[in-house]
Amino acid sequence: MKAGMSVGLSTVRFKRSLLIALLLIVTVGCDQLTKDVAQQYLAFEPPRSWFHDTVRLEYAENTGAFLSLGNGLSKELRVILFQVLPAVWLVALTIALFVAKPMPPLSAVAWSLVLSGGIGNLLDRLFHEGRVIDFMNIGIGSLRTGIFNVADVCITIGISLLVFELLQRPRVSVNG
Repeated sequence: MKAGMSVGLSTVRFKRSLLIALLLIVTVGCDQLTKDVAQQYLAFEPPRSWFHDTVRLEYAENTGAFLSLGNGLSKELRVILFQVLPAVWLVALTIALFVAKPMPPLSAVAWSLVLSGGIGNLLDRLFHEGRVIDFMNIGIGSLRTGIFNVADVCITIGISLLVFELLQRPRVSVNG
């Protein structure tokens, strides 16, 4: 490899690493701060709503996954499924993001958002006896989302960006 290519590649990798680190700091920080505020001001209070109940803030602690799936599992199984396995996956994703070949900036942002959401929820599980703090809910009438948090929003946006990017790729013809 030529020296110029090596310097260029290391500059690209440095910029990507800086972008990833900044996204992680901002999004995990925002997630943890909002969960702390929710715990202080929403716990033991009735739900608060705005815009004709389209946006609702309501404190909840979730021992399961999305929409409380797995809530009824044993504590040991929940630790494995919701703490150990995600921690291993998050370490692998972190390594891949920081040392992988160059990737499009949108991919780096998308995977960083998924990583930050995973870290935010894993931190909750580690510091709140296996529970994740949720506090946001949106909907119209009886058509509502589950209760979620900033980490969940990061994961959802990250996956949406990955799907968008996948759909934008040129299609490869099988017939040549």
